Amino acid sequence: MALESRFFRNGEQLGELIAKPLSAFLSLEASGGVLLVVATVLALIWTNSAWAPYYHEVFHSHIQFATEGFTFTQSVHFWINDGLMTIFFFVVGLEIKREFLMGSLTSAKRAVLPLSMALGGMILPAGIYHAFNMGSPGEGGWAIPMATDIAFVLGALTVLGSRVPYSLQVLLTALAIVDDIGAVLVIAMFYTPSLSVTNLGYAALLLLLLVAFNLLGYRRKTLYLIVGAFVWWQIYLSGVHSTVAGILVALTIPTRSRFATLTFVDKSKELLSTFSDADNREYTLYTNEQHQCAVRSLERLCKDVQTPSHRMEYLLHPWVVYFVVPLFALANAGITLDWKILSALTQTPIAPGIIIGLVLGKQIGIAGAAWLAIRSGYASLPSEISFSQLYGGAVLCGIGFTMSLFISNLSFTDETLLESAKLSIFIASFIALVGGIIILHATSKGKTQNTREKPTCAVL
Repeated sequence: MALESRFFRNGEQLGELIAKPLSAFLSLEASGGVLLVVATVLALIWTNSAWAPYYHEVFHSHIQFATEGFTFTQSVHFWINDGLMTIFFFVVGLEIKREFLMGSLTSAKRAVLPLSMALGGMILPAGIYHAFNMGSPGEGGWAIPMATDIAFVLGALTVLGSRVPYSLQVLLTALAIVDDIGAVLVIAMFYTPSLSVTNLGYAALLLLLLVAFNLLGYRRKTLYLIVGAFVWWQIYLSGVHSTVAGILVALTIPTRSRFATLTFVDKSKELLSTFSDADNREYTLYTNEQHQCAVRSLERLCKDVQTPSHRMEYLLHPWVVYFVVPLFALANAGITLDWKILSALTQTPIAPGIIIGLVLGKQIGIAGAAWLAIRSGYASLPSEISFSQLYGGAVLCGIGFTMSLFISNLSFTDETLLESAKLSIFIASFIALVGGIIILHATSKGKTQNTREKPTCAVL
């Protein structure tokens, strides 16, 4: 039938509807990089203008939650860094789970290249920073240059358009996801000043409850989010940074559909046939009960074939990219550019540790690890990517920004050291951005010929 063939022609529309929305992910991250730049520039202008006192007043004012016998008061800055950023880590957790189940990290062979690149890009920068700051007050910031800000990296790649192979974006995205796993482990293990085993035990019990919900087939997201909020509270009380709860809760979210693909196809065909066989009317007058019943059933069917994990990621990802991360940048990128901070930048080893770690450590660590993995035969470079393009991507990965700023806040309580670290991150990220774009522009001549077509999400 014509109506049926429109929806299921060659199975392509269906495949696009239930496929991993990688193209949407990449485009969101890329456009989110623009908002990050805007938020950062706004923060710098704000803190270096006559309205600077209002910046600190806004983000250090307190919000209080109180009930009978319980009061919890924290600053706006806390609710952004520990509250909203938990949503950021939750989405990261969903992305990590998706990549391991159906993406670039599904098999050991496919995962070797991005895994080795990520490890090289974390170990060498951390080692460089430690070498500069060993025994100094800035020693605790060794993890700052380990991070990669994928939003900025993908934003930079969009500037080059079709000159850059799409598979390079996929590879760098997989690298960034492994990078995020490393950053979360580092935060949990090395940036926890004190630990309450009791509260950590309560959090573990709540996580086991969520796992039980998953195994029993419970799929309503509301209960997962309510229990997840209690997990956040117990992890916060335990002394581990509360954002780690976002990753842990995400890993318990169901990733299975209610039924197989062929079942969905058969049921959909039946409903579309019912819809088509009902009395024909003008599209504005579809009051026929058979029409309405078929549409409602098809709506429920489409909802059930999506996994809770996919639905949550689809709903939350735009909020994270367009609201949470830019707000985080606005609240944390404000630096007063005066002689005091510039003097600290030149007199402490924090600056060279971060700048050299991000700019040189990242590119040498990532490209070097990739070369070793490929040379040893354990990994292979996608045919449409040249090693010089991979090196350009490695240079871009020196853009640490969001996660680097996050770790800086955990590393330093001294305001001068913190602002010195932030300014160093800005400088290093700018150098990596410009350097990466120049290298990729020089090594990518015209449009790529073997670029795989980007998957798209069809809208019916």
